Amino acid sequence: MKKIIFASVCFFVFAAVCPAHGKSDKLEELSENTEPGELPVSSENEGFEIPPEEKGKHQEPITPLYTFKSPEGNPVRLQESWGYVMQSRSNEYNRSIPLTDVCFFAAEINCYGELVGVPKRSSLDIGKARSHLVIVCESKSLTHFVLSQKYDVRMKIIKQIVKAAYAYDGVQIDFELVPARDKKAFISFLADLRYMLGKEKWFSVCVPARFKLLQEDVYPYAQIATYCDRIFVMAYDEHWSNGVPGPVASAEFCKKIVKYAKQAIPEKKLIIGLPFYGRTWANETTEGAWYYSGANRIMTEHKVTEVKYEDGIPAFKYMTEVEVTGYINDAYSVVHLARIYENAGIKKIGFWRIGQEDPSVWDWFKVRGFSND
Repeated sequence: MKKIIFASVCFFVFAAVCPAHGKSDKLEELSENTEPGELPVSSENEGFEIPPEEKGKHQEPITPLYTFKSPEGNPVRLQESWGYVMQSRSNEYNRSIPLTDVCFFAAEINCYGELVGVPKRSSLDIGKARSHLVIVCESKSLTHFVLSQKYDVRMKIIKQIVKAAYAYDGVQIDFELVPARDKKAFISFLADLRYMLGKEKWFSVCVPARFKLLQEDVYPYAQIATYCDRIFVMAYDEHWSNGVPGPVASAEFCKKIVKYAKQAIPEKKLIIGLPFYGRTWANETTEGAWYYSGANRIMTEHKVTEVKYEDGIPAFKYMTEVEVTGYINDAYSVVHLARIYENAGIKKIGFWRIGQEDPSVWDWFKVRGFSND
């Protein structure tokens, strides 16, 4: 039986919140003491966005019925600020954003073991900021294929990455699905890539959030730090869309993350990631397969008055309300979390990602090397 449902949606959004300010001035000069560290020779959920095809179209002004809180106090001071720019949304970046490091997202490894979709370094004018080419691998099986020395792929990929990195100041590895049994292969892959890149290129690695070292952890912070200049701790995704509602990164979550990260990663190499995005959850599930009796029940409950037969198959429609709970991030919440890290002695923060932020957030960061510092 075909089930057709139209739903009118009521939004109940709980948010950490804020106001609007101006933007920071352009980068003047990067700090000293930002050379790559001493290295051994041997790292959805896109919600709340306007789709690209809708940008530029006339939008009717909407007056919000809610208000946001404004951050108070002094701006957060940073030595380094890293930000991610998607190549399909490069227009969302401009040089007034106070970033010392711009991560071009991203080149991918395809099923043939080839590096594809490499962003053009010339596509963005980033001034004196450093440029980093981000490399992603999108599945466990593909990651195993790339990391394992059993296949004739590993060294080919490393050479392709080194070649692609020629126009960039550095490379960042973002392999988020390393299989449990590939820990040694992953670490040795990082070591080999570090060696092939040479000391003149920056090398950074993204790692998931941790409260402690897990048993058989494929992302051992301290070990990975041996081979890279920076480790980017992705301190978000505390709550997922298919779980219970909650912040992408709560204050208590962030405190636990930074406590362990500081123990495992040298201060000079540690970058804590902050999210600009949020998520929503709906309490009503209307999709799925139904027994005849179950279909009759929901049709009766929703006061269906007509059944239409489409080529002999009964079909129905009804309207329903769905309560939606959302947790987002704005300037107030981002600054609130950044101050937790500042109080913990963190001087390097990265933002996922440029274009998702409350524009006023940049007034609340003073970054070394920028004219507003």
